[in-house]
Amino acid sequence: MNPYEILGVPQGADEETIKKAYKELVKKYHPDQYANNPLSDLAEEKLKEINEAYRMLMNQKGGTAGSGSRQSSSYSGNPSFANIRQLIQSGRITEAEQILDSMREQTAEWNYLKGVIAIQRGWFDRAVNYLNTAVRMDPQNFEYRNALAQLNQRVNTYRNVGNMNGYGRNTECDCCTKLVCADCCCESMGGDLISCC
Repeated sequence: MNPYEILGVPQGADEETIKKAYKELVKKYHPDQYANNPLSDLAEEKLKEINEAYRMLMNQKGGTAGSGSRQSSSYSGNPSFANIRQLIQSGRITEAEQILDSMREQTAEWNYLKGVIAIQRGWFDRAVNYLNTAVRMDPQNFEYRNALAQLNQRVNTYRNVGNMNGYGRNTECDCCTKLVCADCCCESMGGDLISCC
């Protein structure tokens, strides 16, 4: 697809025009705009497309698509990262991870992709760590921030469901268990807290 068309700017637009269009589109498709909305998945896909188009154009112009940090590495500037993304999308997770593990430099993009792989494997704690690192290294990268926000929301949902099912809170069974334990302690010292036990 044509990155100029995706961003809605004329062919050969200058850097300032591209940045302005990009910021407007990011605001329009920001996840906060689509919270609890059935269109959230479509907005997320559109946002990925926008980020990719922006990176491509900024790389062509010699600008930076992220925070300007040398540590931040846009995948369109590094063929290995583009290949790794394709492997992940095609479900070849182990192969993608092997390539990442063979790399020396652990950039923001590297951490992001390791986080994506961890999510695919269901290793949410690792994924949070990798994505936090990616966001810390490149705080302006919306794709990284969005992935971290979605993962945190997912983890919190699991925790809330767990709490609603009795995990992590006191229940009647906890009360009985504590009484039996207290009775055992009393009996071991010659007393008796609950005479029927």
